Amino acid sequence: MDDHGPGFEPDLDEGSIVARAQDGDLAAFEHLVLAYQFRLFRLAYRMLNDRGDAEDIVQETLTTSWCGLPMLADVDAFGGWIFRLATNKCLDVLRKRAARAESILGSDDMDAIPGARASPVWAGWDPAHAAEWSAEQDGLTALLNTLPPAQRACWLLREMHGRSYAEIGVTLKISPAAVRGTLARARHQIAEGMSQWR
Repeated sequence: MDDHGPGFEPDLDEGSIVARAQDGDLAAFEHLVLAYQFRLFRLAYRMLNDRGDAEDIVQETLTTSWCGLPMLADVDAFGGWIFRLATNKCLDVLRKRAARAESILGSDDMDAIPGARASPVWAGWDPAHAAEWSAEQDGLTALLNTLPPAQRACWLLREMHGRSYAEIGVTLKISPAAVRGTLARARHQIAEGMSQWR
């Protein structure tokens, strides 16, 4: 199925695809959506622990990015920019939840997400290993939910999405040094909590 339209080359570098999307090329933007939507969902789900809210965040982020794309000065900064949009939207949701004093515990919805609990199954893995891996993922999810929102965002953006300290700092409006400190505290808490899996 090649519905990318005339002249679209999906093997272009991301900056070139972003530039085309800025010019109104819907096929180029669709390519970016396909490249980022699951990563954004994974970030939002881990931040919010609610499938519906995570889906809403992804939709809002993609809509905001389409509307704001013409103002993006550096096409090579698209990845950091779209993660920043999603993270800030997640933090807004968490602030609203805190104001309503709602609990964000529980991860039952993970079972409804295709691949969210998929264990690394390959030759040599047996059900015991798969069960252990699944329990470890449940433990990590529960631990992430105990972290303050900024620590959770720092850890997810760095460890799961490979964002730089500078990008995380811009996203959370803190210095790279503060990112390091926040990340160190998050890593320490997670390491302590996950020590049983070592």
